[in-house]
Amino acid sequence: MTGAEIGAIISRELRALERELQAYGSDEQVWLQPAGLPNSAGTLALHAAGNLLHFVGGVLGHTGYVRDRDGEFSTRGVSRRELIAAIHRADSAVSAVLDTFPSERLQEPYPLPVANRRQLTGAFLLHLAAHLAYHLGQVDFHRRIVTGDVAGVGAVSPAELPGSAPIESVAQG
Repeated sequence: MTGAEIGAIISRELRALERELQAYGSDEQVWLQPAGLPNSAGTLALHAAGNLLHFVGGVLGHTGYVRDRDGEFSTRGVSRRELIAAIHRADSAVSAVLDTFPSERLQEPYPLPVANRRQLTGAFLLHLAAHLAYHLGQVDFHRRIVTGDVAGVGAVSPAELPGSAPIESVAQG
């Protein structure tokens, strides 16, 4: 697996997150917090964007991004347009860093300890993709509860994976 392939999977998840946010009926619904759910979709979107802007853009890409993790969880009332803009910034940072990320760097230690642990950069990037997918699932569940709409938004589509192509039919003679 290459950095570009990991980045493409992260981008796929970010596009799905954008579709989830667009599927809400209003900006207010994004911030509702039904009993039993610890975070609103808005909080999860801010956290997902901040996480990638920090760990990929700031740490690996040296963008100078300064994370406000507490703000990701305390900010309220941001419009869907602004949340989607944050997702686009994260996606741009991921693409800028990972599209040309040298494969040998995936086997090097990630530059910072995370949760008081060291890990290889490639493994940590896969963790970031899984972390994003986890929160995407939470947003999907939140949206379905808040809106009452059980329809999906085409999240985690294998058709969006890097290198995905339709199977050619074989003519039989």
